[in-house]
Amino acid sequence: MRGAAVAGLAAAALAVAAGPASAAGTQARVAHGAALITTVNVAASEFKFVLSTKTAKRGVVIFKVKNVGKLGHDFSIDGRKTKVIAPGKSATLRVVFLKKGAYPYMCTVPGHAAAGMKGVFTIT
Repeated sequence: MRGAAVAGLAAAALAVAAGPASAAGTQARVAHGAALITTVNVAASEFKFVLSTKTAKRGVVIFKVKNVGKLGHDFSIDGRKTKVIAPGKSATLRVVFLKKGAYPYMCTVPGHAAAGMKGVFTIT
């Protein structure tokens, strides 16, 4: 059953991903209220992340990560991560959160998390 739920949420994410996203993060109900999609804009620089929101409801979260710094950075959360993003480039990471809780995020480039590139994202 979990596989079907994840597949349904992933399909819903693809359907909404093409829509517009605001700088403040967006949430949209799709498939007759079956899934909640949240888009979070993430600016990565030395040595911090700035997220448009640090909370979302259970469902699919689309992290749109842009490297606005001068070094390569990645974004890692809940066992998933982007590739190392070159300065001025972007990457998208879709994560399905089925449980409420606090999810640490970080840059996995050596030394970057220790320098401050980390935080906690909350699923309500």
